[in-house]
Amino acid sequence: MIRSASYIGLLLALNGCAALHPAFAGDALDQLQARIIKIGDRVTPSVVHIEAAVKQNNRRNIVTGSGFFIDDKGTILTNEHVVERAQKVEVVLSGRAGSYLAEVIGTDKQTDIAVIKIERREGDKPFPAARLGDSEKLKVGEWVIAIGNPYGLDGTVSLGIVSAKGRDLQGENLLNDFIQTDAMIDRGSSGGPLVNLKGEVVGVNSRGQGRGIGFTIPIDTAKRVASDLHGEGQIARGYLGVAIQPLDRELADYWKIGSVHGVIVTGVVSGSPADEAGVLIGDILTEFDGNKVKAEKDEDVGQFQRLVARGDVGKRVNIRLLREGEKQKVEATLGRQPKVVPDEEETDYGFSVQEVTESLYRQQRLDQREGVLVSFVENGSEAAEAGMHPGDLIIQVEGTEIGSIDSFRSTMQGISTLSPFLVKVRRGNDYRYILIVPRKNNQHAHTGIHPS
Repeated sequence: MIRSASYIGLLLALNGCAALHPAFAGDALDQLQARIIKIGDRVTPSVVHIEAAVKQNNRRNIVTGSGFFIDDKGTILTNEHVVERAQKVEVVLSGRAGSYLAEVIGTDKQTDIAVIKIERREGDKPFPAARLGDSEKLKVGEWVIAIGNPYGLDGTVSLGIVSAKGRDLQGENLLNDFIQTDAMIDRGSSGGPLVNLKGEVVGVNSRGQGRGIGFTIPIDTAKRVASDLHGEGQIARGYLGVAIQPLDRELADYWKIGSVHGVIVTGVVSGSPADEAGVLIGDILTEFDGNKVKAEKDEDVGQFQRLVARGDVGKRVNIRLLREGEKQKVEATLGRQPKVVPDEEETDYGFSVQEVTESLYRQQRLDQREGVLVSFVENGSEAAEAGMHPGDLIIQVEGTEIGSIDSFRSTMQGISTLSPFLVKVRRGNDYRYILIVPRKNNQHAHTGIHPS
């Protein structure tokens, strides 16, 4: 099934040309159609349907998506949001009976990339790997094909063009410069390939946003992330330790620096590389590691964030800045980006907690990093009846200090589910003591931690 506004537009254009050059129009359409069919036949077998059983906040759901093989051994690229918090991931292959249980090799929320793997069964042929291209060479206006399984309809092929490159979608800690396309990316197509007319994968489809607007992760980004996840199992990203805002033209004019472009430093993390280099709040960063910095709108700040994140940990970088109208240069040694996605734990008493990462500490404007943050309280649960609220910072359980999610887990292991236990939380500037009384029908009488 081939769909897209661009395809319809192409037909109209060719029909218009047909009045002057009927043979040309017919040949061009036939050639394009033959090319699409050939690419579809070649790439579709490498595209898989993914079903992930996800449990969050006491709810279980099935999340569906797509993916594609990047080698013949069973390694599959897909989206992080398809397998996020999955307890079980199954993969269905075109033309093969049944489903395959998949192992999640690694995920990266900041690029929305995940790597999963399935094992060949006895008698299986090697898996059909897609051919990966070079997204840097992709041009705006170039024809592309999206392949996936929208709404469970496997092998759906959608034709479109590259509408734009370098799209910066505003989202928490999102680092992609997306490819925009009008090839249809519907629910269930996430994780499928975007393919050029050479049959090369140039992107990993991530999300649709209305009719005719879809966003794809450049395959160059996906290849780097997949390599890191296969190696260390995590991404080593550069870290500077600043909060920033764009330097819009109104502020530049107010400060009488109208020709200057950059980002304004609005926060500096204590002890961070930026702090050690002498960067101050109010500095305007104009150049980073030889790259000009320009951001006039909120959606532009991602360019600077990507420059920092792609820097090697331990690399010394020059930063040019403007401070109170004076040009200066400082040198910083990039650190390793702190953990962005907090670890979580669900308990048997109707509440879940998150570890306090650097980003969560700043977002929630917490006064301390020690403890775990209550992220969910189920209505009618023991925790709700005891008066626990989302946003409470747990700092003690039965008199034991809670400094991290690991200490929370170990402490909860020793809690008897047959007796009440006391939790001390910080709520704003105040402290509260919350007595949780287990119910008699609590089945997990040993750990206090819900099995995953």
